[in-house]
Amino acid sequence: MFDHLIESRRTKNRRRGFGLSAASLVIHTVVIGAAVYATLNAGQTDNSVKVDTAMVFVDQPKQEKPPEQQPVQLDVPLKGFQTVVAPDVVPTNIPPVNLQEHFDPKDYSGTGVEGGLATGMVPTGNEVFMEAIVEEKPAILSGPQLQYPDLLRQAGITGRVLVQAIIDTLGRAEPSSVKVLQSPNPGFDQSAKNYVLKALFRPARVHGRAVRVLIQQPIDFRIKQ
Repeated sequence: MFDHLIESRRTKNRRRGFGLSAASLVIHTVVIGAAVYATLNAGQTDNSVKVDTAMVFVDQPKQEKPPEQQPVQLDVPLKGFQTVVAPDVVPTNIPPVNLQEHFDPKDYSGTGVEGGLATGMVPTGNEVFMEAIVEEKPAILSGPQLQYPDLLRQAGITGRVLVQAIIDTLGRAEPSSVKVLQSPNPGFDQSAKNYVLKALFRPARVHGRAVRVLIQQPIDFRIKQ
């Protein structure tokens, strides 16, 4: 009986130890699994810095240039005269007569602008006329010494600059109207503009009255030998 009791106690201790080992194994498995899961989640954490890529466009207000005054295009001719052109071939018969056409001898007086009429428009002095239609065209009376750019002179570069300007009734170029139309080299431009601005012109005239006129003045840059 004593042997049986001793053997029975050993069996219970084994079972108890086996239960404790199983429980310990389960706990360790759970702990290790939790640690692995936490490690995987930590590796997948998005630590990148978010950057706002939204673009905002701001409209800059456009600076409107003042409209340039256009030269006068005459619908009514200036006061002037008509020219009779003799035919190249002498007619052998009498040409048809237009009884509705009126003849005014004042239109053939030879006074004023050719192609105009005796009852045409009289300028007020504020208009800007094309050079081709004025009676007395502007001309340079005096001007400063033309400044030849040193670098272009040393390089032997020459050429003609075409400057456009409005000449007022006093014979001076209006500063806001001076601009270069053609140039062989940009280095010539400022010197050519300065010359026109400082030059004195004979004013253009229509019927003896000084008027503003749009001109195109050539400025030649030549190297004297």
